[in-house]
Amino acid sequence: MEEAKIPKVQRLAAELREKITKGVYAPGAALPQVRELQESEGVAYQTARDVYRVLEDEGLVVSRKGKGTFVSTILGKIHRDGTGRYIKSAREEAGARGAFAAEIARLNMTPSSTTVITRERPPKRVAEILDMRTSKLALARARTMQADETVVQLATSYFPGDIAFGTQLEKQDTGPGGSKSRLAELGFAQVRIREDLDVRQPTKDEARAMGVPADRPIYEITHVGLTSENRAVEVCVHLMPITLWSLSYEWPIEQPTT
Repeated sequence: MEEAKIPKVQRLAAELREKITKGVYAPGAALPQVRELQESEGVAYQTARDVYRVLEDEGLVVSRKGKGTFVSTILGKIHRDGTGRYIKSAREEAGARGAFAAEIARLNMTPSSTTVITRERPPKRVAEILDMRTSKLALARARTMQADETVVQLATSYFPGDIAFGTQLEKQDTGPGGSKSRLAELGFAQVRIREDLDVRQPTKDEARAMGVPADRPIYEITHVGLTSENRAVEVCVHLMPITLWSLSYEWPIEQPTT
């Protein structure tokens, strides 16, 4: 296609994309302000904004309100393999503290998290899944999770108090394999996982915590771990910017013949 016939947004996005992939703009580098891009390219202000939105959707740039647009320190998206990430060998790989830490380390990034541990009444929906009366307390582990110092996820896990109180689940470091390995040691091994996926706008507080614009959608994954007795022993609510994550799931649709 002749350059003149390529829409301006796609043409300018392609030019910036090439500069990012070639290292002209390094990870973390500031890009021209929207007004600067508009003036230098002789395009409408909205066109310049749309260029950055295209690159943000691809996971190449991040916008920070009042500060500008920057090359993402994570070029591309983090792949979340919903099928295999919770297998014991995967979540304990190289001493990882759970599926997230192992996942990020495989991408040669450094995982870290800040965790706030409380005993509290869980949200009604979580209490119903855990089959708890609203008057009972659960152990909550609210985490702000990072890859190479970039916040990529907020996740809050809830565990029934009769299982979790007074155990290592109430400590900052849950040990190799994370909470699923500790639950297994307590006699509550999870043998089945259920996840419900939604896409929604973040609240102002959520957007601020993840460093994303409030008008950009996020994934909300409600993760439920069940034992062989079909008891839900963990509910984790994951909040993830869709600009940073891609999701995949795989399962058989027929039983193998013998």
